[in-house]
Amino acid sequence: MTAPQEGGYKQAMLIIGGLFAVFGFVTWLNASLIQFLQLLCDLTDSQALMVTFAFYIPYFLWSLPSSVVLKKLGFKNGMAIGLVVMAIGSIVFIPAANSKSFILFLVGLFIQGAGLSLLQTATNPYVSILGPIESAAQRISIMGICNKLAGVISPLILSSILLKNATEVEIKIKSTTDAVVKSQLLDELAGRVIMPYIVLTLFLLIVAFLIRRSTLPEIEAEETDSSGASVPARSSLGKYPYLWLGALCIFVYVGVEVMAGDVIGTYGKSVGLSADAAKYFSSFTLGSMLVGYVIGIFTIPKYLSQDMALRGSAVLGILFTVGAYLTDGSTAVTCIALLGFANALMWPAIFPLAIEGLGKYTKIGSAILVMGIAGGAILPQIYTGLYEESSLLGFALHSDGVTFKSAFLYAMVPCYIYILFFALKGHMIGKVRAAK
Repeated sequence: MTAPQEGGYKQAMLIIGGLFAVFGFVTWLNASLIQFLQLLCDLTDSQALMVTFAFYIPYFLWSLPSSVVLKKLGFKNGMAIGLVVMAIGSIVFIPAANSKSFILFLVGLFIQGAGLSLLQTATNPYVSILGPIESAAQRISIMGICNKLAGVISPLILSSILLKNATEVEIKIKSTTDAVVKSQLLDELAGRVIMPYIVLTLFLLIVAFLIRRSTLPEIEAEETDSSGASVPARSSLGKYPYLWLGALCIFVYVGVEVMAGDVIGTYGKSVGLSADAAKYFSSFTLGSMLVGYVIGIFTIPKYLSQDMALRGSAVLGILFTVGAYLTDGSTAVTCIALLGFANALMWPAIFPLAIEGLGKYTKIGSAILVMGIAGGAILPQIYTGLYEESSLLGFALHSDGVTFKSAFLYAMVPCYIYILFFALKGHMIGKVRAAK
C-alpha cells in the first residue's frame, strides 16, 4: 500500500472525517423526513418507508459504476463528484415541496443516494487501506463518531423545523373538513422543507469545491497483506468467498441499522407515544451508537479483535430486539435505541474483514460491499409487509397473527444471526494469509 507520510496521514484523516460527517448528516435526515412526509402526504407506514428504499437502493445500482469512476478519476475527484450529485438531489426537494409530490421527494432521495454511493465507495476503502488492516476498525470507528455525531444533530435540527408542533398540526389537518383550509395547512407544512434544503445544497457544493482543491493524497492498494507480505492475485473476485459473504453481511447490517434509526419514530407512535416525542427518537439510537464507537476506538485491536467485537455486537442485537418485543412503551423504544450501541462496531468490523487481502481488487471489492447498503432499502419493506395488508414492493407477507412488534422481531433476529455467523466463521472462508 502506498500510504501518505505522518503529516499527510493526519490531514487525510481530518478530511475524510469531515466527509463522514457530511454523509452522516444527510443520511440521518431521513428519520425526520419519514414522519414529515407521512403527515404531509397522508402515507401508510409502508409508503413512508419508501423514503429508505429510494435512498438506499442506489447503492446497489451505482456502486459498481462508482468503482469505474474511481479507477479513472481517483479517490479525490470521485469524492467531489459524489458531493455534487448529492447537491443535485437536495435541490429537487424544492419543486417537490412546491407541488407536494411524494414521487418528486423520492426522486431527490434517489439522486442523493446515488451521490452517496460514489462517496461511500471512495471513503471506506480509503480509510481501510490508509494504515494497517488490523487497526482498520479503529480508524473506521473514528470515522463513525464523525458520522454519527452529525447524525445525532441532523434529525434534531430538521425535526425542530419540519415537525414543530407536529401533534397540533396533525390534529388540525385530520379534523378540518374545509378543503381550502386543509390546502393552506399543507402548503404551510410543505414550505418548511424549502430553506433547509437550499442551505444543504449550497453547503454540499462548497464542500465539493474544497475537496477538489484540497491536498488529499491518492493511495493505492497493492497486492500485499497487512504485514507487507506478497499475496498472489487470484483469477477473479469469485475466488474470494469471504468478500461475498461480507457483502451479504453489510446488507443485513445496514438493514438493522436503518430499522433501529429510521423506524424507531413510527414504532414509538405505534406503542402510544406522541408525535412530538417520537420525532427525536432517532437521535437516541445514534447517541448510543456514539458510545459504541468510542469503546471501539479504545479496545480495537488492543483488547478486542475485529471478529470478536462483531460477535459480541450480534449477540447484543438479538438481546435488545427480543427486549423490544417483550416490553411496551418507553421501555420498548429504549431497547430499540440501544440497538444503536449493538450496531456501532459492525460496519467498522465487517468492512475490513471482508476487504482484507483483495490487493488489486480492493476498489471493485469495496464497491461490491457498498452495494450491500441496499439492505437499508429492503428490510424496512419486509418489516411493513409482515404486518400490513400489502406493501409497495410486493412483500405481502401479512398474517392476522403478526403485529408491528412481532414483525420487528421476525425481520431483525435472522439478520443478527447471520452477522454472528460471519463473525464466527464466514469472514475466514476462502481467506489465505500470506507468509512473509
